[in-house]
Amino acid sequence: MSEKIVGGFFGVRSRTGPAGCPVRWARTTEVMGRTPTPVTTPESLTFRSDVTVELVKSSASDADVLFAARVSTAGEQSLDELKKDPERSKGLINYLMRDRHGSPFEHNSMTFFISAPIFVFREFMRHRVGWSYNEESGRYRELQPVFYVPDTARKLVQQGRPGKYVFVEGTPEQHATVSGTLEESYRQAYASYQKLLDEGVAREVARAVLPVGLFSSMYATCNARSLMHFLGLRTQHELAKVPSFPQREIEMVGEKMEAEWAKLMPLTYAAYNANGRVAP
Repeated sequence: MSEKIVGGFFGVRSRTGPAGCPVRWARTTEVMGRTPTPVTTPESLTFRSDVTVELVKSSASDADVLFAARVSTAGEQSLDELKKDPERSKGLINYLMRDRHGSPFEHNSMTFFISAPIFVFREFMRHRVGWSYNEESGRYRELQPVFYVPDTARKLVQQGRPGKYVFVEGTPEQHATVSGTLEESYRQAYASYQKLLDEGVAREVARAVLPVGLFSSMYATCNARSLMHFLGLRTQHELAKVPSFPQREIEMVGEKMEAEWAKLMPLTYAAYNANGRVAP
């Protein structure tokens, strides 16, 4: 993880921004009846190279798969699965995964709180079946100056043609250019955003000047089946039967979600990997 705060003024106050990021404020203002709110200077932006994923609540276990599957043959007696050790039935879970009987994997729920750049969320929300989203709104709150700048581990150079290209390491000079250019652009954009707000322009209009590298936050709720489909497309894995080529930033989110899910449903997770990471 990489995080830094650039600039700042003597005696300024601090507050917490998205995902606990510190943000420095220089002054407050009131324009056309707008409630006094902290206004940041162009020098006080926060730059991050990480994403954060927090599992805020869940109702998900391997037993959920078993009672849903066994109702087809056991009827009301399938409720007994809630009291049994799922380890005794891991063969059934593997069978369901292998033969792609998918509906038993839907009787569970996980809700994540995610902080990531806006461009990640626009790609994320292509996943619609089995997902629910609520994202912070630039219409209703003043957006905080937290922006994405990739670290030196991020591959920068694309080689090849669409559909058959790879990413390779960038040079130190390219990384320096990317960081410097993005930071300069972010400062200009956020200064323009603050200027519009200071002049009484509505937040929903002023936000148009902000780039997709701005951090946002959202709640995302899914079940194991929809999460498996997401992971199959948005992560690369040596056990995957079907190759995937995700953008690294959304893969970072997927990896953190996968780690949380693996702890909740270890038998289901093991069967997913054993059968090529193909969603049932």
